[in-house]
Amino acid sequence: MSSMEVLVGLVLWSVALTFVLVGVRMSAGKELNSYKPDGNDLSNFGLRVTRAHANCLENLALPAAIILIAMVQGQTVIITDGLALVFLVSRIGQSLVHMLFIQSVPMVIVRATLFTVQHVIIIIWGLKLLGIT
Repeated sequence: MSSMEVLVGLVLWSVALTFVLVGVRMSAGKELNSYKPDGNDLSNFGLRVTRAHANCLENLALPAAIILIAMVQGQTVIITDGLALVFLVSRIGQSLVHMLFIQSVPMVIVRATLFTVQHVIIIIWGLKLLGIT
């Protein structure tokens, strides 16, 4: 999977989570404009969906910037393509663990591991862009 396809996948995953969040809010039976942005007025699942959605948006800029720089330089094959699919899978996995599992210690460790994988990949990409590795 190319870096461009992964970038589109990251955006589409964020959009998919938007629809999940809207569905959760609609099923709660309140007016759509009455919800708190942090989700603390929703069910436990609704709160987790809110956080997973926000986390995707909060962490979209970093991989997008690196991938776009590599694309502009025509270097995605060398710099980002090799780990792009791993990045996308770890992003989706992190969101799913966040939404679907109660905050047990093992699941928090899984989620943190997936988050760490993403940031290690960003570091690798950044170092490659700078010609350090």
